[in-house]
Amino acid sequence: MTRTRRRTTQAVKIDDVARQAGVSAMTVSRVMNRESGVRPGTREKVLKAVEALNYQPNRSARRLAKGGEVHIGLIYANPSDSYLGRFLHGALGAAQRTDNHLIVDICDEDRPASYVSSALRLAKANIAGVILPPPISGSDEILSVFNELQIPVATVANGNKAMTFRDIRIDDEEAAARMTRHLIDLDHKNIGFIQGKPDQASSLLRERGFRREMEIAGLRVDPDYIAPGQFTYRSGVEAAAQLLGLDKPPTAIFASNDDMAAATIGVAHRKGLIVPDDLSVVGFDNSPSAISVWPELTTIDQPVSAMAAAAFELVLKQIHEPADAEEIESAEAPLDCELIVRGSCGPSKE
Repeated sequence: MTRTRRRTTQAVKIDDVARQAGVSAMTVSRVMNRESGVRPGTREKVLKAVEALNYQPNRSARRLAKGGEVHIGLIYANPSDSYLGRFLHGALGAAQRTDNHLIVDICDEDRPASYVSSALRLAKANIAGVILPPPISGSDEILSVFNELQIPVATVANGNKAMTFRDIRIDDEEAAARMTRHLIDLDHKNIGFIQGKPDQASSLLRERGFRREMEIAGLRVDPDYIAPGQFTYRSGVEAAAQLLGLDKPPTAIFASNDDMAAATIGVAHRKGLIVPDDLSVVGFDNSPSAISVWPELTTIDQPVSAMAAAAFELVLKQIHEPADAEEIESAEAPLDCELIVRGSCGPSKE
């Protein structure tokens, strides 16, 4: 019950107070900021409306209106340490460049209730806006909270949710298709694919790109060559063992991220296979693990730090230039990504 009351309170806008008091929003702002030039009777009407509606203005937004620094929140639930490190690097850099502050809240993965608790903690800290990286960027629960609280949001790779939040992303589907084309150009026809977490939009888009390019090339996607993954090294070990344990294993494996691709190389070595002579392995992200294995991974360079910085700046833009929900575009143009060719893949020997 307490949580519901807090949401309702924060949802009251300055326009609601102005309408209740029969004055302009500017007058309400002057009263709340204790500025002079407001007649006592008008001030009293505004304060009564504030009390009746239980209006509590966002202090960070008030500082912003006066040209001061603001606090931007970031809620994180991604299990990948390398992704977190690069994301924080980009967001903190943007905060430093713009003379603002970043407040980070880490919540439990796969627990929507934890997402909501994190959102309410940040709202209590009077953040002026928030950045949501995957997987929580696609959570209807957390997006609904910030929508109710009228806190500007920039999501990263949210999968084009219907709610009106701006999103920073790459074209995962096209990037995966490009990687698949690279393997096909190397004469690979029997290509295995390790999926990402099924609840993340990027997982579905990368698999869609893989399947699309295989179909264009006239190649069959063998169901046995599709293995489940969770974007973790351990899930990559299990998926690679499944694929390489087949009677006729694939000649190449495309893993949905670098951690699982690195695990695949480890399993191949353990089975006595030479990469890339016996098996080509490619990944996605260009994370630190891509260059910490031998041979180094061919991968898609996803600019995680740049995406975080862009999301931070997008939130600031929404705060400085507020718009009605209908006017906010659901997504920004995708950021560029690059195919990085290294030593983990080569021509098929079939």
